[in-house]
Amino acid sequence: MLINRFVLVPAATAMAIVLWNVYVSTHDHGLVAGRVVDMGGQPVSGATVVLWVLNFTTYVEKTRATTDSAGRFVITDNDSHNIRLAAEKPGVGRSARVPVRLYFRAQDIELRDPLMLPGAS
Repeated sequence: MLINRFVLVPAATAMAIVLWNVYVSTHDHGLVAGRVVDMGGQPVSGATVVLWVLNFTTYVEKTRATTDSAGRFVITDNDSHNIRLAAEKPGVGRSARVPVRLYFRAQDIELRDPLMLPGAS
């Protein structure tokens, strides 16, 4: 009686919803991490990474972070789900704005691809 589609489908749906909510609650700290490299793939230290958030119709600057000696950055206060990132360093150049679409607000993410500056560091 319990092994039929009228019980299994709602049970599977409920389980998927519970698992998704557990995942969201453990990955919603607003962390955005990544790397900044030059065209040769070398890390760029001291670069400024800017985070823009969608504000109804336009993107506005929310915060900035500076890269460490390994070219890594961490932004800790993202509360949006639709952001853009860019990096810049005087004498090295500016990267393109990279759109980052998250599945939910304040999702923790580590960028797969580094932000790339056009010049040598």
